[in-house]
Amino acid sequence: MDELEIKLVLQFSVPKDGLTVNGIFQGLEEQAPEILSTLTQGIFQALEEQAIQSLTESDPERYQKNGHQSTSRQMKTFFGTVGYRLRQMIDNQTGKKIYPLAQTLDWLPYRRYQPGALEPGVGLAMHLSYRQASSEGQRIQGHGPSKSTLHRAVQELAERLGKWPYFKQRPFRFLMVDGTKVHLQGRKGKDLGQTEMRWALASVGPGKPFEPVGFWIGKSWAAIRQDLEKRLTYGNLEVLFSDGGPGVEENLLAPCMRLQRCLWHGKRDFPYILYQDGLKKAQQEPFKELLKTIPAFGLTDPHLEQIDSQDYSQVQELAQQTRQGFEGLLKALNPQKYPKAHTYLDNLYQNTMTFFDYFLENKKWIPLTTNAIESAFSRVTNRIKSIGKRWSDHGLLNWLMLAFRKIFKPKLWPKLWSQFLNVNRKIELTSLKISYAWL
Repeated sequence: MDELEIKLVLQFSVPKDGLTVNGIFQGLEEQAPEILSTLTQGIFQALEEQAIQSLTESDPERYQKNGHQSTSRQMKTFFGTVGYRLRQMIDNQTGKKIYPLAQTLDWLPYRRYQPGALEPGVGLAMHLSYRQASSEGQRIQGHGPSKSTLHRAVQELAERLGKWPYFKQRPFRFLMVDGTKVHLQGRKGKDLGQTEMRWALASVGPGKPFEPVGFWIGKSWAAIRQDLEKRLTYGNLEVLFSDGGPGVEENLLAPCMRLQRCLWHGKRDFPYILYQDGLKKAQQEPFKELLKTIPAFGLTDPHLEQIDSQDYSQVQELAQQTRQGFEGLLKALNPQKYPKAHTYLDNLYQNTMTFFDYFLENKKWIPLTTNAIESAFSRVTNRIKSIGKRWSDHGLLNWLMLAFRKIFKPKLWPKLWSQFLNVNRKIELTSLKISYAWL
């Protein structure tokens, strides 16, 4: 490494009266952009002189000095704007102008905002609209990218580095899926109506957290199954957790897997199914009361955690009472009179006992609801539906790929930006001295 010494002399006007600690901090904060800009220009000049000297010494006949660029190149950095007029040379062999400093630093042309200056705004855009993220960043820092610059940065960052990793090496055992409607727009704001946004989370075992393994816009469950099989060891999955949406079981349930329907969704949707069979609210009450007597619907995941693995007989009794409750309600629902409700409850019965069976086999509990996935994605759906009401499918997927890291895997966020900045080596401060004198 070469050693570069830069002497920077700072002169401050210090009030005789009324100065506070915060007055010092705010004054330094306001002057920091100018100080850092001056320091940056000094480093540029030193490196540029070195680069020109190196080219001249390597081939004196080929490279000829040619002054400076006519205008200063503006760079937007994390501390503000840096302007610099690049020195140029003529390559007599090709007849073209070259810029030694730009070549030395791998300086990208036609880009004012440097990647490091975009990180605060892009991070805010995971929670706020692009417009709000831009204005909030400018308010806090005094400068910042526009909403369109932030949008372009999100698209570029996601397309370059936001691809889903392969999870073949992860011993996932549980898969949880869900979806919601999103509003899409096409070119020039054309309304494309609603489509399904779907996602999947996976866990390596009982008591282990679920983590996102995929997002899809407008994809069928069959296409989602194909994508997951490429990136996960699908044959190792044991249980599929779902709210019972159409097509989930038929496409995602492999022969090696069992299905656990979400009890919360099952209870919530039951009155709606009764209504489809012609039962008004008052007529539904007897059946809803019978549903409440089924023990499984009174259980919660925290309640299950309090049941010790030794309480085998207690779990057997709860399971038996749950089966009896389902069978009693099925008898009350005459299939001739209430065909939809009977079919719905029968399917629910067949696919909600898995958490009992799993405990009796393994003495460990698995989730009995899909609340984990709903809780995890509440912030995502709020951002998508309440803050940004219409999206392109491509733009939404790109945003989701970054939100996955920012919201669910924050440890991956610094790594993502390190890759985006493409920092090979950095300058290092080796010595710092300070002295002062009253003028």
